[in-house]
Amino acid sequence: MTDTTEQLVHTYYETLKDGMASFDAERLRAILAPDLVFEGPIAGSVVGAERFVKGVSGFAETMRGLTIVHQVRAGDEAAALYDAEMPGGTVRFAEFFHVADARIQTLRLLYDAAEYRARGGR
Repeated sequence: MTDTTEQLVHTYYETLKDGMASFDAERLRAILAPDLVFEGPIAGSVVGAERFVKGVSGFAETMRGLTIVHQVRAGDEAAALYDAEMPGGTVRFAEFFHVADARIQTLRLLYDAAEYRARGGR
């Protein structure tokens, strides 16, 4: 585990943990590679930090808070399992990170898209 990986993942979740109350687009951009690669059930594969920040802002607008269930880190890789409180109930997410050059380079997100939408996600 590198200190950089730990710090970046911590900052990432600090930015999202309370929905729009903690969301800071500039702070988020500062820890993402400009050519970030994101994969998720609704967005599919997206390249670019700007597109990701725009998409995650919609999540922050509807999510009321998140609770980390479990996190692991090994070198430049990290993963987290967390519960997000949506307007219609809790949705569980798993997220996988790759860090290089002091930035988050890739994010892979897994969750039940139908459950997410049914509970108020967009």
